[in-house]
Amino acid sequence: MTEKLKPTLSTIHLWGIAVGLVISGEYFGWSYGWGVAGTLGFLLTTALIATMYTCFIFSFTELTTAIPHAGGPFAYSRRAFGETGGLIAGMATLIEFVFAPPAIAMAIGAYLNVQFPELNPKYAAVGAYIIFMALNILGVKLAATFELCVTILAVIELLVFMGVVAPGFSISHFVAHGWAGSDHFSASALSGVFAAIPFAIWFFLAIEGAAMAAEEAKDPKRTIPKAYITGILTLVILAIGVMMLAGGAGDWQKLSGINDPLPQAMKMVVGTHSGWLHMLVWIGLFGLIASFHGIILGYSRQFFALARAGYLPVGLAKLSVFQTPHRAIIAGGVIGCAAIFSDGLINLQGMGLTAAMITMAVFGAIVMYIMSMLSLFKLRRDEPNLERSYYAPGYPVVPAIALAISVLCLVAMIWFNFMLAVIFALMMVLAYIYFRLTAQQRLLAPEDLLLMGHK
Repeated sequence: MTEKLKPTLSTIHLWGIAVGLVISGEYFGWSYGWGVAGTLGFLLTTALIATMYTCFIFSFTELTTAIPHAGGPFAYSRRAFGETGGLIAGMATLIEFVFAPPAIAMAIGAYLNVQFPELNPKYAAVGAYIIFMALNILGVKLAATFELCVTILAVIELLVFMGVVAPGFSISHFVAHGWAGSDHFSASALSGVFAAIPFAIWFFLAIEGAAMAAEEAKDPKRTIPKAYITGILTLVILAIGVMMLAGGAGDWQKLSGINDPLPQAMKMVVGTHSGWLHMLVWIGLFGLIASFHGIILGYSRQFFALARAGYLPVGLAKLSVFQTPHRAIIAGGVIGCAAIFSDGLINLQGMGLTAAMITMAVFGAIVMYIMSMLSLFKLRRDEPNLERSYYAPGYPVVPAIALAISVLCLVAMIWFNFMLAVIFALMMVLAYIYFRLTAQQRLLAPEDLLLMGHK
């Protein structure tokens, strides 16, 4: 019997998932981009990436509503390009969603370590995995309702941050040494703009994960477009506001390359002992928790969909008594916890753990974005009669912009992160070898009528 997920989620739940998946990117990670591009260079990078994501979401929504499937990009690419296309998109998405949580878990550990210096951040990160895996196992509606609550609190907290630091904003602070440590634009500044791409993507990474809750959405053809479009608008406004106001609060160079730039920026304005600062440190955890919890939901649905289709061991598609993919949830957690303790390998790449996990997740995301846009073009050509309740506006220009910027990002990332690109490629090759050795497993998998075009 085919394992099926139960539709229980409304538009507001899906908005909470879409924004919650991403919102930790407003709290940390992006400031690493200042270290390589400067504030002005990174502002240019962010504008480019915001353009890509806006075009991507307006286009991706057509796929999500036409094929509401737990596999998300895996499902669209498999329908457009067959089993190998499904493998490429599915594994890239899985890498994105499995490697993003360790970076967020380490940030949670760093926040807690500020309040409890005796607490090892790594053990705190593992504890976060255990708590939020358990919550996801207990039921998707409970998990999504919790996600919505912490997401709303996280958005409110970012607005409070902007309101508190705004009086201390100075444009002279923001533009000082704004081009990769220089006051002037140059060739090295342009290089920094491209080197900072992974950290600008971190502002928006994983918003597409709401597609993986599509099977659990009520009336997905109506609710998903509303959730996605309001979600990307929410995130673009927050990203620009947080970055500009933090950069103008004081010496921005003190904020680049740390896991808690917002509390440190607020400290420049209100001082060390302000009640606002203590509130930000504690409530700031909600932003990290929202993304961490949401991405666990996302990776578990990707494991589930790939296993159900025979691309991964079929046992990962089993559902618990709560009708949640508990084995898939645990599998991603085991990999994430192993990554947290992989400092030796990461140090060989000359990067810190957080920056390396972010970059690896972004590699998966960019490959998936490319496959998704190619799938959109191919399905428009091959299946003109596919039922589409939503059409990408400005087709073919808008999806072409998303595709072109995605390809540019991939080239730049390979150039500036070659060793991590090799590791990513090796993971994809290993997945392909497993894929070739397990053809019988896919033959025995239940036929997925939605994927195979028999609507």
